[in-house]
Amino acid sequence: MAKNRDLQQAKRQKRDEFYTQLTDIEKECKHYKDHFRGKVIYCNCDDPTISNFFRYFSLKFNQLGLKKLIATCYRSNTPDLFSRHDCDTGLSLGFIGTKEPTGRPQKEDIQIHYLEGDGDFRSHECIELLKESDIVCTNPPFSLFREFVAQLIEYDKQFLIIGNVNAITYKELFPFIKDNKLWLGPSITSGDREFGVPDSYPLEAATYRVDENGNKFIRVKGVRWFTNLDYKKRHEELILIEEYTPEDYPKYDNYDAINIDKVLDIPKEYDGAMGVPITFLDKFNPDQFEILDANEYRLRPELPHKQHGLIKDNHGTVKGKNKYCRIVIKHKGL
Repeated sequence: MAKNRDLQQAKRQKRDEFYTQLTDIEKECKHYKDHFRGKVIYCNCDDPTISNFFRYFSLKFNQLGLKKLIATCYRSNTPDLFSRHDCDTGLSLGFIGTKEPTGRPQKEDIQIHYLEGDGDFRSHECIELLKESDIVCTNPPFSLFREFVAQLIEYDKQFLIIGNVNAITYKELFPFIKDNKLWLGPSITSGDREFGVPDSYPLEAATYRVDENGNKFIRVKGVRWFTNLDYKKRHEELILIEEYTPEDYPKYDNYDAINIDKVLDIPKEYDGAMGVPITFLDKFNPDQFEILDANEYRLRPELPHKQHGLIKDNHGTVKGKNKYCRIVIKHKGL
């Protein structure tokens, strides 16, 4: 039994090794340049040789005006080789700039520290580095996303991380979204994204490729940037043109809220509760809308209290027809 658990854990860790493309990092980080100035950036789930997060922030160190860059790698003690996670300890890398006129980091500019533990983001050593940092930027393991975000909130850290869009519906995460402690970044609002994977990754899906250098890549559907760094685009007003009629906007069978199937169909002057798709968060303007707890709009007290606060599962029906997960919102100022 123990051996089987170890195998499952190894399989899960292998499938969690998705390396974000540099272009995707550049497109998102350009919205936060003012946030980065004078800050310590911590990339705490990053292989030293392939992390494009470390590459981006080290190359842009002077331009962004960073104070320090830190990265930690899980179960790796070979900073010059691709990590195989075949040792018991991890390492951390530190960078505070270079004297090289081009600004390109040199090998001697990178401070290497061998950890006593395995470099897991939950370890004591990594938590101490987390306390030292201002902003965490990384691609955390998708299977540990709940724990990862909870830790960031616990230590009151700013962050910019990438994850699956369905994380919105997690009971551990949605309350943070509702309380305006977490929102989506602007650069990815639809489609899938390509990630690098290690040589050992089992390429079973149809959406993978191997480039001319033998590097493996897979495409992952439904990814988003998750952050608590504010940005200008987040406060752009969503232009609405639809008028409310009871015929066009029926209410849920179990909730005192009207159903909206498409974000652009939100009626412009309806002053009640509305259930909208989770993709609404791609356009969410906190100055224009308020996110509500669906439990407060139950029509009958015997309906189960949903820990996540969403309209979800077989209770989210309209005229007996089930609807996919809905966020309950309301116009502000009406």
